[in-house]
Amino acid sequence: MSKIQKGTCFCGAVEIEASGEPEAMGYCHCESCRSWSAGPVNAFTLFKNENVKVTKGQEHVGHFKKTERSDRQYCTECGGHLMTYHPHWGLMDVYAATIPGQTFTPGVHVNYAETVLPMKDGLPKMKDFPSELGGSGESVPE
Repeated sequence: MSKIQKGTCFCGAVEIEASGEPEAMGYCHCESCRSWSAGPVNAFTLFKNENVKVTKGQEHVGHFKKTERSDRQYCTECGGHLMTYHPHWGLMDVYAATIPGQTFTPGVHVNYAETVLPMKDGLPKMKDFPSELGGSGESVPE
């Protein structure tokens, strides 16, 4: 039986389920994620897209695509952020706060060259993305 994590938007109008284990967890420091999350860093939890589903309130899921690489999804009732689909990777970033039952165990910092909040936690700091995800694969110092 696959592990299932449940979560909701801020008001509860939209409910989601994420099954199985995340493919990766970490922090993104890019300007786009910082702006969208209204914070100096965004905590991501990446699941295979087919492992994430909206179980209630699909009619309240809004979409915003700043680029073709990110389909950001939010609740049209409360504005609460839910997740971002990355079609080029086939991965859904379910924000760590959206699924509170998931133990957040970050493994990497991405886009650390853009950081506005240096974090000394011993985790790898990628200039952009790992090479297997189309990035340079370059690490930067903590």
